[in-house]
Amino acid sequence: MISHSRLNAYRIMWLFVFFDLPTNTKRERKSAAAFRKKLIKDGFSMMQYSVYTRHCASRQSAAVHTERVKKCCLRPGR
Repeated sequence: MISHSRLNAYRIMWLFVFFDLPTNTKRERKSAAAFRKKLIKDGFSMMQYSVYTRHCASRQSAAVHTERVKKCCLRPGR
């Protein structure tokens, strides 16, 4: 049997990205598709439309991927 202290030592976590992007114009659709592609390239998997998840083995890994998502949000379309 695995003890709780042993599981806590791993500090594993899941990151979830929920979003609702406008897709009325061609430019908006292109930007939304680019954002989804960046998430997939960074190792996220689509759980549901506009909901992506990624497993992280540590807090440091989670922090890195959180910053990458933030950068995607600040610079849409790039």
